Amino acid sequence: MLTLLAEAAALAQPLAAKAVVDALGSGQSLLTPVLVVSALVAGSAAAGGFATWILDRTAERVVFAVRRRLAWRLLRLRVAELDAHPPGDLVSRATADSTLLHSAASTGLVQLVTGTLSLIGGLVLMAVLSTLLLGITLIVLVVVAVAVLVILPKIRGTARRAQEAVGRIGAALDRALGAARTVKASGAETRETARIDAVSELAYREGLAQARYSAAVTVIAELSVQVSFLVVLGVGGALVASGAIPVSTLIAFLLYVFYLTAPIAALIGAATMLQGGLAAIGRIGEVDRTATEPDVDREVAVAVPGAPPEIELDGVSFAYPGREPVLHDVRCTAPAGRQTAIVGLSGAGKTTLFALITRFHEPAAGRILLDGADIAALSRAEVRQRIGLVEQDAPVLAGTLGENLRYAAPDSSDAEVADVLRTTRLDELVARLPDGLDTEVGARGTTLSGGERQRLAIARALLRRPQVLLLDEATSQLDARNEAGLREAVAAIARTCTVLLIAHRLSTVTAADQIVLLDGGRVRATGTHDELIAADPLYGELAATQLLTPTPDPA
Repeated sequence: MLTLLAEAAALAQPLAAKAVVDALGSGQSLLTPVLVVSALVAGSAAAGGFATWILDRTAERVVFAVRRRLAWRLLRLRVAELDAHPPGDLVSRATADSTLLHSAASTGLVQLVTGTLSLIGGLVLMAVLSTLLLGITLIVLVVVAVAVLVILPKIRGTARRAQEAVGRIGAALDRALGAARTVKASGAETRETARIDAVSELAYREGLAQARYSAAVTVIAELSVQVSFLVVLGVGGALVASGAIPVSTLIAFLLYVFYLTAPIAALIGAATMLQGGLAAIGRIGEVDRTATEPDVDREVAVAVPGAPPEIELDGVSFAYPGREPVLHDVRCTAPAGRQTAIVGLSGAGKTTLFALITRFHEPAAGRILLDGADIAALSRAEVRQRIGLVEQDAPVLAGTLGENLRYAAPDSSDAEVADVLRTTRLDELVARLPDGLDTEVGARGTTLSGGERQRLAIARALLRRPQVLLLDEATSQLDARNEAGLREAVAAIARTCTVLLIAHRLSTVTAADQIVLLDGGRVRATGTHDELIAADPLYGELAATQLLTPTPDPA
């Protein structure tokens, strides 16, 4: 409504100017016409300002809703989808693309509405003044419209490609900054800079192409207005000379011709912004179409510690998209309340098994049973609440030590925190830090050593009091003293939960109740350390290379 009032006031200004000219010609008082013109100018500005504010506020709400929805979906994407998309590109869709959407929904929308109303209103009033001169003007405007319609799809295409290039820039930066120490230690700054320069140049070229198309449309529009003015001036001058129309009508009509410059420019600007916005909507829509985990937000009752569950893998097979199968008909059982170690050469499928147990991926065949219940019939939220996972790289989030510790169990008491700190021998670290648990750990935990990050990850998992504890190379960066202490802690934990651990260092699993040896994605052998030493040559070779048994005499 405010936009309508603003444009109505602006459209009436040439007619008011005509009244001023007529008053001058007839010698009448100028007070009333001048006051009317002044009121129209002030009213148009005020109404336009309020209308712009309301539209901007609406656009901010739209973008806020889009960003919330994107954040919700991105954090719930299936792991396979996250693996297929660089994080930097996904972040770009929630930041750069949503910013373009804001421009389209605010400035673009304002210009579209005001430009359309102004153009229609101007043409209607021009028709009132002179249908002949209006016909001449419309011929030129039709030419402009055809040119714009031809060029707009090209603008959208270049805008989308430019946004995709911006996403690649984010992915390249995330790649380099995520391994900043490796980049520096390798002297690869120049190579990484060149990689980012290449995708930046692509974005630059697409941006230039978009600018060329936009400039072409602008030039066409400006020429059309100038040509219209000259033609109207010539034809209108002849009509005034012949007495067909008064000079005030010609002046008013020419004012409307000049007036059309603003709405035409607004429509062209809006069309350009909307093409960028449509391209952004397309990229955001791709996220909306990716598969999410629908059951991670399901309300799950707090698990009451009880008898630890048995885990059975019944004919499990799995392959990552586009790759050869990783697991083949895996059959084994992890007894309840016991330690089961999974060992084997690199690439045998050990970490993949953990990913299937936590339902990061789904088996291509077979079942995973938790106390006899197929986990595929349970929600991911329920499965993951019962499991504590310590990942191989022990990720740490930016924030304080305490926030990381309580990440999986935010309601843990101080006594529970103190208990896991002692168990993982982190209490000594906390005592040394000036701010204790309130100490910032830096991005990705860069202020902590590798062993400290591993102990923090173990403490985080234990604080959740899981029924199943999965340890993926959880002690690979610990010194001998801390490793021995954690082995004792894990042995104690195994009395209250089922423990599965992956280890390349067999010294960490010799005391396990059961060891499963994987070879090429298949279960090769199962038994205790001593049984496998005696029965399986591959295990014996692994043990010998780690000096756990005498090396066989080649003679």
